[in-house]
This record gives sequence, C-alpha cells and structure tokens, in this order.
Amino acid sequence: MSLEQNDNAIWASIQKERVRQRDGLELIASENYTSAAVMEAVGTVLTNKYAEGYPGRRYYGGCEFVDEIEDLARQRACELFGAEHANVQPHAGSQANMSVYLTVLKPGDTYLAMDLAHGGHLTHGMHLNFSGQLYNVVHYGVREDDHRIDFDHVAALAREHKPKLIVAGASAYPREIDHPKFAEIAREVGALFMVDMAHYAGLVAAGIHNNPVEVADYVTSTSHKTLRGPRSGFVLTKEANARALDRTVFPGMQGGPLMHVVAGKAVCFGEALEPSFKEYAQQIIDNAQALAETLMAGGVKLASGGTDNHLMLADVTAIGLTGQIAEEALDRAGITVNKNMIPYDQRKPLDPSGIRIGTAALTTRGMKQDELRKVGGWILEVLAAPEDEAINNRVKAEIAEFASDFPVPGIE
Repeated sequence: MSLEQNDNAIWASIQKERVRQRDGLELIASENYTSAAVMEAVGTVLTNKYAEGYPGRRYYGGCEFVDEIEDLARQRACELFGAEHANVQPHAGSQANMSVYLTVLKPGDTYLAMDLAHGGHLTHGMHLNFSGQLYNVVHYGVREDDHRIDFDHVAALAREHKPKLIVAGASAYPREIDHPKFAEIAREVGALFMVDMAHYAGLVAAGIHNNPVEVADYVTSTSHKTLRGPRSGFVLTKEANARALDRTVFPGMQGGPLMHVVAGKAVCFGEALEPSFKEYAQQIIDNAQALAETLMAGGVKLASGGTDNHLMLADVTAIGLTGQIAEEALDRAGITVNKNMIPYDQRKPLDPSGIRIGTAALTTRGMKQDELRKVGGWILEVLAAPEDEAINNRVKAEIAEFASDFPVPGIE
C-alpha cells in the first residue's frame, strides 16, 4: 500500500513541502538538495537492517552486504579528503563532535572553541549544550572592527588556559578559516587540534579551501550542506587514533548505524570525487560573492564586509529591521533564510540583528551569478517594505515562475 493510501495526512504534508522546495528559493546556509541517487539510497531496504559494530566485526548476522557499503563509504571519504581513517557512523554533525570530545576529553577538561555569538556552533560549548555542560569551555571570537578571527587573542587564551583541545570551524563565519594557524597555536601549547568543517566540507573536498585533514588530529563534518549528501555526520582522523575513536562511536555513544544513510553518504562521497564537483563548489562561492555585492550595493551591511565561502551574515538593522522581521517577510515572499546573531550583537538570539544567507542549494539547482543578482534584487525589494502584502505576493509569484526553470534534483 502506498504512503498516500496508508497515511494520507503525512503524505499531504510531504507534498506541501515538495511544492515549497520546488517553488521557493532555499537560502538557508546549512541546507542543500541531494541528488536523486542519494535520495534513492536513503530510501532503500537498508533501513530494515541492524548492523551494530563495524565491517567484519558485527554483532548481528546478515551484514555481508551492508559491510560492503560501509567499507565503500569509508574508502571514498578517505580518498576525498586525503584521510587515513574515516568513521561514517555518526548520525549527525553533533554526534560527530561528541565522539571526538568523548575520545580525548574527560568531564571538566578545558577546550578552546569559537563563541556561538561570533559564528561558532551549539556543540562548541554553548552552555545549554552537552559540550558546555560537561567541559570547561573557553571561547574565542572575532575582532569587532573587521569580524575576522582574532588569532592573537586565540593564542593568548591558549597560553593562559592550556586547553587539552582547540576546536576550529564555525556555522556562521563567512571567511575561509586558517587551519594551519590554529594548528601552530595548538602545537605551541601542547593541545590536540579538532576542526569542525561541517559547513564548508564541500569547498574542502573540491580543493578550494585549505584542507584541515593535513594539520588536524580530528576533523568532523556533516555530509549535507556544501557536500550535498544526506543529513548525517562523519569523522576523519589518523590511523593511530582510529581504534579509540571507533570505540567511542560504538559502543560508547551510539548503537546500530543507520545503514540506509551510510549508503547515502557513500553515494555523496562518490559524487564529490567527480571532476564536476569542483566546478559546482567554485560556483557556490562565485554565487555567494555576486549575491553579497548586490546586497551591499542595496545598503545591507554584511559581517566582515563580504564572504569567501557559501554564506554571508547580513545586519538588517542597518536598514531599520530585525532578523525576525526580515526572516518572516522573506518567507512570505518565498525566500527562506534564518535569523542569526551578528558579532557583538546587542539584540537577543530569538530576534537578533541579522539573517544568515547561503548559496549552496540554489547553486545545486543550476543558478549562476546573474540569477543570484536577481535573487538579491528580490531580497532588497521585500526588505524595503516588509509589511507590504502586495509586494510580497507579487515577488512570490515571480519567484515561483523563475524557479520553474531550475528543477530541484530528486524532486522534478
């Protein structure tokens, strides 16, 4: 029996979401569209299979074929990033980060990471998150004048607090991160070095951003965002760390891996190994810079004055709005972004000064710089009159017509 026949309520909601993705413009920096092949892999009979353990060392029978899949996923991840060892079982990026913390830290140990308010992630020590509750976290940030990472401050904090681990990576930092500089500081103070490249893993895979695997002890990531795979996580490390990491993931942290998602990751890594992926990743950056230039020309202030990667942080207070108002107005017009704090924000997280905008999903749909400039024009038009229902409705109709020329992979 089909889903429509078996559970019409769920089917109907899925169809509405399909239309939303098809007819609107997805500009949330942490979202992307998978290929039809990734979506097919995630929707297979593999969802029926329990496979606790690792290939060749399972706690269940009947794992010979899922072993092949996990081996392929690990091999492809290592080839893609030049790593010695990959664990592809973490269910998400947060679990990937947790697995490293639990491997190298004990409760109460000190680590150094980027402040959430300056572009870090919840799992980089936010006080309500496990990463902030279990450990003593010291946060670094960006300079107030240019919104770039203050490496002098990072080094000073490292020398003062002697952290056991230094964490680099961000969820809302629009510039390429200097991993070798972080590694130099970690070596100086005798700290381990971890990079969370979840947002920009696709740019690393394409060779456009510097590769943290070359300098870090552990590299964590999601497999979606710029990497364009299923929603999940993975960890890369040196062979010397493999046994300890794997034991942390299973049995230390998770039970059976989601083998249908592991298959999707294997497909994703294989796609990223194709030459065309490099062109895609470069187009993400070209599109982001075109959009950034359009917004700045229209009076929107961007954190750090632009972008080196797939995302930008727009300070909408410069045009008399708040992040909440901007997000809601754009959503009504068919443009999806998320409200976000900007560095040194004086507003609250639920109604901050900014919005975060990313170009990975629209690039997946085949849009290039001219299209992103057009999108920027729509954004400026809506933000200039956020309560004008007539403008919102007109823009939404124009976007639906425009979007029909750029099919969503796996949907159309």
